[in-house]
Amino acid sequence: QVQLVESGGGLVQAGGSLRLSCAVSGTDVSSFGVVWYRQTPGKTREWVALITRAGATNYIDSVKGRFTISRDNAENTVFLQMNSLKPEDTAVYYCNRVTPGSWGQGTQVTVSS
Repeated sequence: QVQLVESGGGLVQAGGSLRLSCAVSGTDVSSFGVVWYRQTPGKTREWVALITRAGATNYIDSVKGRFTISRDNAENTVFLQMNSLKPEDTAVYYCNRVTPGSWGQGTQVTVSS
């Protein structure tokens, strides 16, 4: 059974950094693309960043230049490095396959102004 588990969230001041982890079990992380999403109460979950099987990356405009998605095949993990955080980045962050499976618990990111 393939599972993706998010971690690394926390409380940080505006301008700070966090690195989120998406640990994959049950298969090799390099066998599929991974998407990071985020959701705030009352809003639709939105995609934030993706990395394809081939390693190509893409980002929503609001995080370009601040967030970096990467993959470590040895650790079977996808990371989301978030720099220059803004209060509007506050959300629960989730990771999932490009073709989504079940959703995990997510990890809360809170950016104070």
